[in-house]
Amino acid sequence: MKSALIADDHPVVRAAVKILLKQEGFKRIHEASSGNEVLPMVREQKPNLVVLDLVMPSLDGLDVLTRIQTGGVACRVLVFTSQEAMFYQDRCMRAGASAFVSKTNDLEHLHKAVHAVMAGYSYFVQLPSASVALSALQRSEKQMIDTLSDRELTIFQHLARGINNKAIAEVLHLSHKTVSTYKTRLIEKLNVDSSVHLRDFAKRNHLI
Repeated sequence: MKSALIADDHPVVRAAVKILLKQEGFKRIHEASSGNEVLPMVREQKPNLVVLDLVMPSLDGLDVLTRIQTGGVACRVLVFTSQEAMFYQDRCMRAGASAFVSKTNDLEHLHKAVHAVMAGYSYFVQLPSASVALSALQRSEKQMIDTLSDRELTIFQHLARGINNKAIAEVLHLSHKTVSTYKTRLIEKLNVDSSVHLRDFAKRNHLI
């Protein structure tokens, strides 16, 4: 009996994915609305497939994905997210995901991805060649973003959304000092004048 876990903090998205999975023959479908719920549920329910969003409360999807893969849990993970494939697909692939589907695509892409993954294949979009599709500025900024660790990228997005250090520390279970250190490092790595410019940088690259 095929089973799945949908991990997404938006009830409407979970409902839509649930309908799609039922059409694909999944009989047992579980739901999680925050990142820290996923691993315990995966261990308890042992789903064949996890449909995972990258932006969730408590623990972001990249952290969840890494923990699933390093935790020795046998399940396939399909990332279904609104995050930009250009910056996240390769990270997800390296962390062990079997598929990456953008929420901006037609749901037919999700159908195809589920089919592919359950048949033992992977499903990833073909990204545009950097030399062809990106301007010199975009290439340079993408290279900077690619040097960030997964945690740095997560904190960068939180800062760019205007979330303060204390709130970020609480969400990611870090100390205020650690977040402050990350912030300083991001300003240096992304070559911006101050944290104010992090938002412009993120918006320019469709990260928020």
